[in-house]
Amino acid sequence: MTPENSLVAFDGKNIRRTWFNDEWWFVAVDIVAALTDSADPSGYLKDMRRRDEGFAQGWGQIATPLPIETAGGAQKLNCVSTKGALRLIQSIPSKKAEPFKRWLAQVGYERIREIENPELAQERAKEYYELKGYPKDWIDKRLRGIAVRQELTEEWKKRGIEEQREYAILTNEISQATFGVPIKIHKEIKGLDPKFKNQNLRDHMTDLEIIFSMLGERLTTEATRKKDARSFTEGLDAAKEGGTVAGRARQDAEKTFGIKVVSPENYLDLSKKRRIGKEMKDESKKLK
Repeated sequence: MTPENSLVAFDGKNIRRTWFNDEWWFVAVDIVAALTDSADPSGYLKDMRRRDEGFAQGWGQIATPLPIETAGGAQKLNCVSTKGALRLIQSIPSKKAEPFKRWLAQVGYERIREIENPELAQERAKEYYELKGYPKDWIDKRLRGIAVRQELTEEWKKRGIEEQREYAILTNEISQATFGVPIKIHKEIKGLDPKFKNQNLRDHMTDLEIIFSMLGERLTTEATRKKDARSFTEGLDAAKEGGTVAGRARQDAEKTFGIKVVSPENYLDLSKKRRIGKEMKDESKKLK
């Protein structure tokens, strides 16, 4: 997440945010700071949680600790979704609340527009990856992978598989059959920190890993339709079948070309190294 995307300004004050579960989440204490004149926004928020019975009993459902970049590095801070932010400002007696509500309504409106027109969401994702430094050919594959993933999840929804926990189990089944390792181990191979649970493994995949990930999910969609899976259990069988076929293709490629598809290489890091190398090479030419 770049500084441009991770900060929004409201009434001259910065509100940190992060992208999680397909929507923006805002740092709760920053909202309090923007709407009050408190010298201690963290203390103000604690007092609110004690005073408001709804907060006291349901804070865990309203706020989620998410990694946020700070001056001292990444830290987990309580964040709220647009819905949670609206709930928060209802408990703050401030004249600034109304324009803040209108601002959040605009954020929600933009999200609704993306749901109605998926191309807008795709353009936002493309811009996000460009800002992160990914090359165009990688971005094209990643966006195609997102489309393949959406097709699969839509198929699951139509067949009564809706819970996020079930999605996670099915996805892990596909990944393990495709790559020979579960997602947790694949992340460890990539050197990703397990404490950052919202890190997306696919954002760190190489070209081949993305391609085989797409293959596993596309074949699972085919298996789900062919088997006419109507439950989580039947969906699990389809996931195993789709991932297994993709896994055989991976093994064949590794044997034929003497390669390893699952790689410790982080594509974003490789991309930065290539860019820095090119810049150094260009600078060297100028000095000659």
